[in-house]
Parts: sequence; C-alpha cells; structure tokens
Amino acid sequence: MSGKSLLLKVILLGDGGVGKSSLMNRYVTDRFDSQSFHTIGVEFLNRDLEVDGRLVTLQIWDTAGQERFKSLRTPFYRGADCCLLTFAVDDLHSFQNLVSWKKEFMFYSDVRDPERFPFVVLGNKVDKEGREVGEDEARAWCEENGCCPYFETSAKDDTNVGVAFEAAVLEVLAAEDQIDHTLLSSTIDLHGNRKVPRSSCC
Repeated sequence: MSGKSLLLKVILLGDGGVGKSSLMNRYVTDRFDSQSFHTIGVEFLNRDLEVDGRLVTLQIWDTAGQERFKSLRTPFYRGADCCLLTFAVDDLHSFQNLVSWKKEFMFYSDVRDPERFPFVVLGNKVDKEGREVGEDEARAWCEENGCCPYFETSAKDDTNVGVAFEAAVLEVLAAEDQIDHTLLSSTIDLHGNRKVPRSSCC
C-alpha cells in the first residue's frame, strides 16, 4: 500500500432540495439534519479512505441547485475527477433535469476526455413515500447516457451512501488505470512513428 494519499475531487450536482448536502454530511460526518437549509454557492468536506489498497482523500463539493447560484457554482467544476448527478425519486422534475445538469457540467468543467469522464447517478430519498421515478426508468436513463453506475440512496436512513461514494472513487481509479494502460501500451519506434493500440469498447 502506498503511503501517499491520492486527492480526488467529486462534485455533487442536481436540483435544489434533492438532498445533496445531506448525502455529503451523512457520508463524511455520519449525521443527518432534517432541518438543513439549501446550500448557497458551494461548500466541501474531505474524507480519507482506502480503496483497493490505495489511500484516497475524497474532496466532496456540494453545489447550490438553484438557477440564481449558477455563476457561483460553475467555476468549481474545473478540476473535478467525478460527478455525482443526483435526483430525488419522489420528484420527477429533478430526474428530468439530469440531462441539463450533465450538459452544464460538461460545458464548464473543461474535462480533457468527455467520453471517458466518470459520472455516477444517485436516486436519493428512497425512504420517502410517493415515488415518482421507478428504478427501471432511472437505470434505463443511465444506460442511455454513458452506462453510468446507479445507486438508490437515502441520506436519512444511510442507505447505500457509502457504497455510492466509494463507487465514484472506483470509477475514477478505473478511468485513470485505462489512461495509464493506454500510455504504457503506446510505443515509439526509432524513426519516431508512434504506434497506438486500437481502442476497444468496454
């Protein structure tokens, strides 16, 4: 195990009120506050963990979901390693807005390889009644939008919260390993002609 910790920046995105702050606080502090207020701008918390023998410092950025805070949140997208697109299963509108959130992130984050950038989708508030988005519907959306991993979560009941954040870390590490493998597999001959291996569909 390496002694040096890898810093990973993860962004939580989604409509206001879907529980992004609650998810972050549940994961980092193991607390849930039913009286929490909407985030203004951005805030972040760190958590250290070990994944596959690697030390990781997960820096989780919680962003304000309201449109009026767009100019405050978008500068913080740059440098992100993963994005957690979040909706509430009892709010169909928040689910329908995932497309807009993904587009906004891709526009402002300036990621170097948009096709391989890791997204994870969270359907939060599974503890609540009056569900408006089915699990099959959410999984179908994920399949159509880059085969994103999908988790149904509850910050209140601590359902799948840790699993979801750790899945985000695994997605980042898998993407980095793929890039490293591509770089190591590329060769340069004595005449300077670079040979790049053929890419394969995952």
